[in-house]
Amino acid sequence: MLSSTTTHATPRLLLRRAPAPEQSRYRSLAERPAADRMCSPAGLHRRPWLARLRRALSEDLFVLHYQPIVSLHDGRVSHHEALVRLADQPDGSLVAPGRFLPAAERYGLIRDIDRMVLGKVAALLARERGEDGARIAMNVSALSVTDGEMLGHIERALAQRDVDPARLVVEVTETAAISDMGRASAFCEGVQALGCAVALDDFGTGFGSFHYLKRLPFSHLKIDGDFVRGLLHSHTDQLVVKALVGVARGLGRHTIAEFVGDRPTMVMLRSFGVDYAQGYEIGRPHPVLPRWPHAAAAV
Repeated sequence: MLSSTTTHATPRLLLRRAPAPEQSRYRSLAERPAADRMCSPAGLHRRPWLARLRRALSEDLFVLHYQPIVSLHDGRVSHHEALVRLADQPDGSLVAPGRFLPAAERYGLIRDIDRMVLGKVAALLARERGEDGARIAMNVSALSVTDGEMLGHIERALAQRDVDPARLVVEVTETAAISDMGRASAFCEGVQALGCAVALDDFGTGFGSFHYLKRLPFSHLKIDGDFVRGLLHSHTDQLVVKALVGVARGLGRHTIAEFVGDRPTMVMLRSFGVDYAQGYEIGRPHPVLPRWPHAAAAV
């Protein structure tokens, strides 16, 4: 059974730039390069995405993979992040979210995918009970943030399976907050009122990002992987990470570093005072929730 570094789920604030392709998650269509916004030209020609995504939803062809986030102090698992994949290829290979989520946004199916992911996460949390029950983070699109029915879906999904809301982390993109701060704030407050954690994802992409420190509640600041990947060789990245740790600690918050790809980087992050880490050095996304020991990653 998983060991959590926190007794109760808490909201967190994420500071990050565009993720690496292999770990792409929910991102707004407007944020993607033109090539990405085309999805897959070959796929569009051979199999229109609208019909393909409708079929995937009706036939349950989406799967989730789970990536651990661990404490850099003792190696204990804090929680896992759920990453969605499309499993409709004849050869059994999985389609990365960067290929189909922009089309889902374009055709208005992203809310259906959000609700599908919510159902799968809630079902998993219901199965993973116990003294140290698993905690899962899931992404919610900008359209779902402005959907007045999404809070009700979250509440019902957890209540129907008798899942403690403290075991769910709801991640909201910064784009959603910027596009409609009023609705984003109301949604985040509503999620917190249910007892779930709130994460502000893709944070730091806008010039006014730090303005939202005063507008949105959080307890964890997630450091953009672009500052982490080259940390060992970039003095600038080291200064940024140290500064972010200082700001977070000054506010009484914790920090999480993404895209930790090797042990030396993990060791340096720990020396800077970063609290948690996520990345291939910690653990790759896995199709089933891993059974981590209490000390999942020796630091």
